[in-house]
Amino acid sequence: MKILPSRLALALLALTATSAVLAADNLATVNGTAIPQARADVIIAEQRGQGAPDSDQLRAAVKEDLIRREVLSQEARKKGLEKNASVMAQMDLARQAVLIRAYLQDYVKAHPVSDADVKAEYDRIKAQLGDKEYHARHILVDKEEDAKAIIAKLDKGEKFDELAKQSKDPGSREKGGDLGWANPASFVKPFADAMVKLEKGKYTAAPVKTDFGYHVIRLEDTRALKTPSFEEAKTQLKQRLEQQAVERHITELRGKATVK
Repeated sequence: MKILPSRLALALLALTATSAVLAADNLATVNGTAIPQARADVIIAEQRGQGAPDSDQLRAAVKEDLIRREVLSQEARKKGLEKNASVMAQMDLARQAVLIRAYLQDYVKAHPVSDADVKAEYDRIKAQLGDKEYHARHILVDKEEDAKAIIAKLDKGEKFDELAKQSKDPGSREKGGDLGWANPASFVKPFADAMVKLEKGKYTAAPVKTDFGYHVIRLEDTRALKTPSFEEAKTQLKQRLEQQAVERHITELRGKATVK
């Protein structure tokens, strides 16, 4: 029996061991093509991130999905579709999207938003919102004289609901001008400033001019504003600040880029 040289024997042993490891890292093979376990791990992680429990049923479903994908992608290659210009462009965009997502996730991880930043944003928004909500109605017209004519009719006792039918605001016109409950910060400043000065049941004695036109505003009622606690708002505010940081970073990179 011929004895293999020691170096060759070691190489063959290493190759055999490597093949065994690679096989262990494969989820399945389809017509001789291996499906890496890493693909399944990515999908399972995404599903768990959306609240799905890690279970045998989930793993079996993911495995079957990946097998079907491989079967279909093999058929697509047989037809040469991977060489189609449109398909190639879509594949390039998909790869680019994955790379961009990885980069932005890495950026957020490297530039974390602190709890102090989140708390400062919470306090800023809370101060901006104040402590009251207002239930108002309005009639919006293009000309100041038309708004004055409406106020004159209100002074004579005509109904606000009826006069609101001539408003050019389609969202409230058919509801008697009703804007529902809202915080002053929801409105443009001239409107909000006039509204908060009104007493319950009163309307503006003069037209209120904004970029939209001239308003006649009536205050129906006020109530205390219920704001979520810091703990309730913390997660959403943190995500918002992260998004803002990402947008600033993208704008900065775009500004530095050489584009011809």
